[in-house]
Amino acid sequence: MMAPEASELGINLRVLAESPEVCAAQVVPDSPVGEYTDLETLRGFARESDVLTFDHEHVPTQHLRALMADGVAVNPQPEALVHAQDKIEMRRAVDRLGLPNPLWEAVTSPEELRAFGQRAGWPVVLKTPRGGYDGKGVMLVDEQSTDSAEVLQWFEKAVEAGWTGGALLAEEKVEFSRELSALVARRPEGESRAWDVAESIQVDSVCNEVIVPAPNLDPDIAESARQAALTIASELGVTGVMAAELFETPGRGPGFLINELAMRPHNSGHWTQDGSVTSQFEQHLRAVLDLPLGSTDRVAESTVMKNVLGGENQNLYGAFPEVMSEYPEAKVHLYGKSVRSGRKVGHVNVTGPSESIDRLRRVANEAAAVIRDRGAAKNA
Repeated sequence: MMAPEASELGINLRVLAESPEVCAAQVVPDSPVGEYTDLETLRGFARESDVLTFDHEHVPTQHLRALMADGVAVNPQPEALVHAQDKIEMRRAVDRLGLPNPLWEAVTSPEELRAFGQRAGWPVVLKTPRGGYDGKGVMLVDEQSTDSAEVLQWFEKAVEAGWTGGALLAEEKVEFSRELSALVARRPEGESRAWDVAESIQVDSVCNEVIVPAPNLDPDIAESARQAALTIASELGVTGVMAAELFETPGRGPGFLINELAMRPHNSGHWTQDGSVTSQFEQHLRAVLDLPLGSTDRVAESTVMKNVLGGENQNLYGAFPEVMSEYPEAKVHLYGKSVRSGRKVGHVNVTGPSESIDRLRRVANEAAAVIRDRGAAKNA
């Protein structure tokens, strides 16, 4: 999704691809295949590039430091990126910056987990500090299950992997009204911009729908959330796009708690492709190349983004005549991925007036359903 923006700006992209079939390799001609965990592969790839950036957070930070020692421009730099890689480091940074965290603790044993649960209340949320996404690496634990085989296996894995001294992250189970996302961008010299705060609707721990601006969000909470995200980006030295995923907590603190950070274009920002003057993908390119950032103003009062998850239909493009005929205002974005159940294979954006938000949501959801099932689930 960065490729069209790069083409319009005359920027040449190269992608280190996991295989020749990955979706980025379908649109970026210069996509050598290699393993991002291999330092020598990264060195060879970086020799042909001016700036190295990421579409996920899993490149080892020690490799990135080695590349920087070689003179490679890496954005975001590992000192910032580690806060998106390691949830314990992220929690420590949020505390250090005086921003709203849930109760949390790094725990290394069932005994420490029980002590935390007695302080925070049961059940508690147990997370692997690295590697989890879309609900993976997250477990809800009650007092009776702290010695379960699964919990013990997680502690063993933490030691084997060397995660932050062999620790897991324990957090209170937050009572929240909804999930929000504060998306910002920052360039190396310090200029930063924020988009409107979005509501992110999760289904089975996967982002299902995004509404911008978040409906009926208190303006003070929205501004505090934007400023918190900008503060994180500035104080951690982030370069590029960053999403701060938030829990809305009316009556507690500033009205939100910080959930997680992502230092890359993010699912909750896909709406910007059709709903903002500058998309998150163009903005990320501008930021990592240290170019002046674009406007984050909305081009419509409201935008709804609906993810398309894999379903019965294997021929997504075969649904185009129907979806384009019935929903001409829907902007369809497919990823070129093979279809499997529950996999994110695309999204639909619909823009319009805020008083029509229910209709925008209906159009986005129905259009996505046509693509997923070729009309079989239009009213789902």
